[in-house]
Amino acid sequence: MAKKKPVATKPTGPRARKPHPVSTRPEAQRRLRQADRLARILRLLQLIQRRGQWHAEAIARELECSVRTVYRDLTVLELAGVPWMFDKDTGGYRVRADYQFPVLQLTNEELIGQATATVTSKAAGLDVTEGAGPTSDKLATSSGKESEEILREAQRFIEVLDLKLADHSRHLDCVRTVQWALLTKKQLTGQYESPYEAKPVKLTVHPSRLCLIKSAWYLIAKTAGEPEPRTYRIVRFKSLRMTDKPAVIPRGFDLRDYFGNAWGVYRGQDSHDVELLFAKEAAEVVSETVWHHTQKSRRNADGSLTMTFTVDGLDEIVRWIVGWSGRVKVIAPKALRDKVVEEHRRAIVANS
Repeated sequence: MAKKKPVATKPTGPRARKPHPVSTRPEAQRRLRQADRLARILRLLQLIQRRGQWHAEAIARELECSVRTVYRDLTVLELAGVPWMFDKDTGGYRVRADYQFPVLQLTNEELIGQATATVTSKAAGLDVTEGAGPTSDKLATSSGKESEEILREAQRFIEVLDLKLADHSRHLDCVRTVQWALLTKKQLTGQYESPYEAKPVKLTVHPSRLCLIKSAWYLIAKTAGEPEPRTYRIVRFKSLRMTDKPAVIPRGFDLRDYFGNAWGVYRGQDSHDVELLFAKEAAEVVSETVWHHTQKSRRNADGSLTMTFTVDGLDEIVRWIVGWSGRVKVIAPKALRDKVVEEHRRAIVANS
């Protein structure tokens, strides 16, 4: 009679094999280690792109890692397609001189947008820095032939003419000074010629924003001791320089909240609901533009146009309404109608 084979059983007791422990390392720690390794590899790439004797020992000292780790990271670069080599003349590793790294791949729409920005930033009043031109040139020379052609041709066919911006040609340095003061968080000081003062006044301010509104550049800034910032037109600065003193720039500053419903840049104390009636011959033209962020329009049966706004202060909108003289009627408020009539009377007297 054949003997039965013993049935295998799982070992028990002290000699039993213990299962492999499941890693308890948090996912965040694993990702952090991956990020550290990626940062080290990118740093290695930066080193071997430089001139110098970057042998394995020197790289290890710079990156604070082992020589073995350097060799592993070099292998990663090779697998990623970066052609490094050991230069016997310098005794160090370097990237092959004729190798070009892939450039940013832009869509046709993005290329046209870049070209438009380049052309726009050349316009008088917007040419406060070198603009987007240098960026377009670099993209054109380092991109493929098709991308280069789109950039060149788009710039040739797009033009910006007669924006009617204030002449900032003598104040470009002021604009750049404000930009750097905001970036470095420094105070500004200078002489400001206000239309409401008999002579220029000396100001020392904490800048909050630089903004282009309607036709001119403005600095929004607050002087020490004042509760609220004020609006300064850049072209009225006779001089302006950045100081070494730190500026307090509010993080939560919101330009729309600051200007509220001002028609332009000067916010009045009182809010007014404005209703205007434009004649048929002006209705189409006036409705082509968004004049104010509260604007609402309604076309009437006779072809005329009713337009409403909510504005803080009436002085600025008066001048705009007068420009439509003979083709617009002020329905409300009465205070605005009276101001428009008075403005017309002054024009009649001046031209009599």
